[in-house]
Amino acid sequence: MIESPGILVTILAFALVIGPLVFLHELGHYLAGRWFGVKAEEFSIGFGREVAGITDRRGTRWKFGWLPLGGYVRFAGDMNPASQPSPEWLALPAKERAQTFQAKPLWQRAIIVAAGPIANFLVAIVILGAFGFAYGQRVTPPVIGSVVAGSPAAQAGLQPGDRITALGGRAIDDFSDMYYYTAIRAGEQVSIGYDRGGTARSAEAVIGTDSFRDRFGNVTRRGMLGIGPGKSVFEPVSLLEAPGVGIKRAWELVGMTADGLKQIILGRVPLSEMGGPLRIAKISGQSFALGPAELVALIAFVSINLGFINLLPVPVLDGGHLLFYAVEAVRRRPVEPRVMEWAFRGGLIAILALMLLVTFNDLGSFGVWRNLAGLIG
Repeated sequence: MIESPGILVTILAFALVIGPLVFLHELGHYLAGRWFGVKAEEFSIGFGREVAGITDRRGTRWKFGWLPLGGYVRFAGDMNPASQPSPEWLALPAKERAQTFQAKPLWQRAIIVAAGPIANFLVAIVILGAFGFAYGQRVTPPVIGSVVAGSPAAQAGLQPGDRITALGGRAIDDFSDMYYYTAIRAGEQVSIGYDRGGTARSAEAVIGTDSFRDRFGNVTRRGMLGIGPGKSVFEPVSLLEAPGVGIKRAWELVGMTADGLKQIILGRVPLSEMGGPLRIAKISGQSFALGPAELVALIAFVSINLGFINLLPVPVLDGGHLLFYAVEAVRRRPVEPRVMEWAFRGGLIAILALMLLVTFNDLGSFGVWRNLAGLIG
């Protein structure tokens, strides 16, 4: 077992993971806005009171906030959450008003908002593609190499040499597809399609539960069928193939993230499995201790999650803005400012409640509540 890194290493690693991703996310918004001629008044990494900053020749204030858990770009004219014309906006000189966010056509505003999450996906694609080019890609056919005695797979009659073709109606092309599907579905009944000697067959099984302890002693609960992979091969990836590999792997991670969120919403995965900034900081420190490659891989994974979460149709997130733009495109007129204002208030309350939940979970994973209960008892 590897000793967990200290608090200073953990803080440094967390900054190395979150800092660049927040910067690149906001840079996506900034560059898209600049492309369409929108003036940016502030570019902030972190929230709250300014710690340090500088103003460039375009009048943009680049600064750091004291709470480094996100960031924002404030465009000229962005005077309310609804980004709707206001008396202050109407009072601006025509030349200044033309450089504001509200003055731009709907499609340009949508691109500016979407550019942040897109930047996060591009970061992940570049990293994953570079990994493929540097190390090749591991290909493991979904052929069973071994079956654990008494496992769900054994009870379903699966045997070494069987080729899994589908799980729960979802096509399986690689052994990793099977792993990702079962990992978040402990206790669920699943239909298994497989091929044995050229004959298509099917079986039913209840996915079992396995507890996995990593090198730092962290215990993770996951679903398992009880089958081991057959032979794997590493295939080289050329420079021309690398972008395609990066896109494919990024798409797989997006699918995993969406699948995990669906399982939580349906109540099949407990809310206690959700983690927040503290857990990311812990994992960042552990990845840092394992080496640069592990840390960069984590950056790609977090970048995918950051882009995905920001596209959720929740007011105050980028996806919430895009949802209102879609409604505006259909109605051919903006949503009423009062409706948007209340929606954004509700979205903010929901996000704050989620942050409290994941922080509670994070503290629990660190043993805070268990130790506190022991002190009280």
